[in-house]
Amino acid sequence: MRTTTLGRSAVRVTPLALGCAGLGNLYRPVTDEVALATVQAAWDAGIRTFDTAPHYGLGLSERRLGMALRGLRRDTYTLSTKVGRLLVPNPGGDAGDDLAHGFAVPATHRRVWDFTADGVLRSLEASLGRLGVDRIDVALLHDPDDHAEQALREAYPALERLRAEGVVGAIGVGMNQSALPARFLRETDIDVVLLAGRYTLLEQDALAELLPAASDRGRSVVIGGVFNSGLLAHPRPGATYDYAPAPQPLLDRALRLLAVTERHGVPLRAAALRFPFGHPAVASVLSGASSPDQVRDTVEQLRRPIPDALWDELRAEELLAPGVPGPPRA
Repeated sequence: MRTTTLGRSAVRVTPLALGCAGLGNLYRPVTDEVALATVQAAWDAGIRTFDTAPHYGLGLSERRLGMALRGLRRDTYTLSTKVGRLLVPNPGGDAGDDLAHGFAVPATHRRVWDFTADGVLRSLEASLGRLGVDRIDVALLHDPDDHAEQALREAYPALERLRAEGVVGAIGVGMNQSALPARFLRETDIDVVLLAGRYTLLEQDALAELLPAASDRGRSVVIGGVFNSGLLAHPRPGATYDYAPAPQPLLDRALRLLAVTERHGVPLRAAALRFPFGHPAVASVLSGASSPDQVRDTVEQLRRPIPDALWDELRAEELLAPGVPGPPRA
């Protein structure tokens, strides 16, 4: 796969990145063997960008990703992780599980929000240990929704110093809303925003402020959640949107999208994966997987040819916002 740089940094990413929450037993257990095979399938397909976080499976995702990448030359892949949640031992917690946070792992640790400068350093040091590497390419502030001022005042300057010292290559913020990342773009010198679920076929909130701000400043956006947590993968009654049952108006809109893509002989999943690349600020799409088959299906869908007429019909049906650029580049 070709690569592109994140913002003005030297960090390069592939158009498709592997989201590794699934390696942390997201919703259901995954064996070590399947986790390692999932990363291998991504590597075999040309994916060289991998995103994880301490939050994912209480560190399990980072440990498994480190195991899978061990032995590979460190300069052949890009590794992204996150700060903002410290993992603190939870005595006796191994008798319970972490499913309240979505992960099928023993509750051996608990998460503590920490966007202090010291918290950033401690989080990255722990991540380096779990991953078994000597550096992180991309460090992201993870979900600072309720900690915006501290993240801007304390955590961001710490990341900026680490970037200046060459400890990390690029810095940014990862969230599932558009407003606060847009503020980071205006007020800081971040390289990248990881935006989940807010620039998809179903909704294009990021067009109002975030994406124009990124373009104006020469920064990059990585788009996650292109299926809106399931609704655009298989739209049907009971499908999920933002990890809850989809409201009927959104389900109806997803079914209209499905009807259009089917008329052009294109799976909705393929159109959903390709859509974000229409915007020039988008550097990569981050797609999660918890099995080799899921990786291979994602790669196959992204490579499918999509006729311009499909995007034209979506606009004619007013299923895309008026400002959506396109058609998406292949």
